[in-house]
Amino acid sequence: MQYRHLFFDLDHTLWDFEMNAKETLRELYDNNHLKERGVAEFEAFYRHYSFHNHRLWDRYTKGFIKQEELRWKRMWLALLEFKIADDTLSRKLSVEFLQILPTKRNIFPYTIEILDYLKNKDYILHLITNGFEQIQYNKLRNSKMDHYFKKVITSELANSLKPKKEIFDFALEQAGAKMEESIMIGDNLEADIKGAMNAGWDTVFVNHINEDPKNVKPTYTIYNLVELEGIF
Repeated sequence: MQYRHLFFDLDHTLWDFEMNAKETLRELYDNNHLKERGVAEFEAFYRHYSFHNHRLWDRYTKGFIKQEELRWKRMWLALLEFKIADDTLSRKLSVEFLQILPTKRNIFPYTIEILDYLKNKDYILHLITNGFEQIQYNKLRNSKMDHYFKKVITSELANSLKPKKEIFDFALEQAGAKMEESIMIGDNLEADIKGAMNAGWDTVFVNHINEDPKNVKPTYTIYNLVELEGIF
């Protein structure tokens, strides 16, 4: 086989972050009585949170802000859309969000089946994730995926973030793998695909949302995880 080590991204690739985050935010909205505090509609709160979370994650991966700022500021900015400038509430929501989120178990269709398929074919599976270390381990354990991966490379462990070359080099070192026998499988064109390509890796773009890859040319593109069977 051409590849031996398969490196997966977690959020948005295997673990359905959007669905899990929405369920978590719904709990926070209800448990903290946000409607009575001035947040009239949950869907509006969710849209604002998603917008600010995406923007802040982009700044975080580019090194402009630190982890702690990302965690509470996405809540603060979402509340501010409703003219609620409450630092204490924002930090409370941030803590509770990270407590509840990893307990959610929604994964993309065919996730477990494809991991079983790849393990049965003797591929060695790993993860490379920008997510927070303990949070990611909790997600894996609660969604019953933890036993599939030999190495879990987090940005905290590597002291680097995708798309930087250093985290991909670190992953190879940790896995005892060679670049030519390794491939990155992920949904994010910038962090997963361009990052891995710039580090010299082959890639599989998991295009769950039918995104236009523009000028990025992954080695493979799939639209459902079952299509990995046609590659490996």
